Amino acid sequence: MNTRSTHEPIIRMQNIEKHFGSVIALAGVSIEVYPGECHCLLGDNGAGKSTFIKTMSGVHKPTNGEILFGGRPMNFESPRDAMDAGIATVHQHLAMIPLMSVSRNFFMGNEPVKKVLGFNLFDHDYANKITMEEMRKMGINLRGPDQAVGTLSGGERQTVAIARAVHFGAKVLILDEPTSALGVRQTANVLATIDKVRKQDIAVVFITHNVRHAMAVGDRFTVLNRGQTLGTAQRGQITPEELQDMMAGGQEMVALEGSLGGTV
Repeated sequence: MNTRSTHEPIIRMQNIEKHFGSVIALAGVSIEVYPGECHCLLGDNGAGKSTFIKTMSGVHKPTNGEILFGGRPMNFESPRDAMDAGIATVHQHLAMIPLMSVSRNFFMGNEPVKKVLGFNLFDHDYANKITMEEMRKMGINLRGPDQAVGTLSGGERQTVAIARAVHFGAKVLILDEPTSALGVRQTANVLATIDKVRKQDIAVVFITHNVRHAMAVGDRFTVLNRGQTLGTAQRGQITPEELQDMMAGGQEMVALEGSLGGTV
């Protein structure tokens, strides 16, 4: 596991608050993310995970608090600014076109071109070569670059999206519940991909509500509960049972067990 190759975090979020009218989605969240680590952000539905990653990736501006990226105040006006700086988000519902080839999806929005008779045309050969190389690095051997994305498994599609983000310069990779809809084998493939990405000194923020998946690859673990962090623990400092208890709200579970006579 990574011991943090640098002492400086690439992202430091300090006392982040986000209000939507009278609703307080984030109530003073602080977190640091280092290059080359997998930082797992855990929490049940409604814990504030979605708002948190949208604030980190430039979709939302914080109501209060400060975000430092590379040691400097981060003032992104849009997700495009965040992407240009190297913060990439792979969402649970992937933005891919199933009937389109893997290479076309890989280069969507970043199409390589070559000039033919004065016209700019999609450079199929270059796109195919890079796609095959990048997928092979992630442990996926495609039948061919023209294979339709829709024929890939869920885990393989997640890997396409991750490989694409890495190829186009991600310094921070935010993975939003990448294993939530996958079976055991596909989950194992995605977790192996996360491990490969981390070893390239890229910071991975792995959002999940699955403690087992987090413990498989995580270097540090932060639990969100009702818009607040309940602390950050390093690998080896916390057990899966303790993490699960924190996610459930600890004291609430104890009270519930008492009221139900210990049957929870």
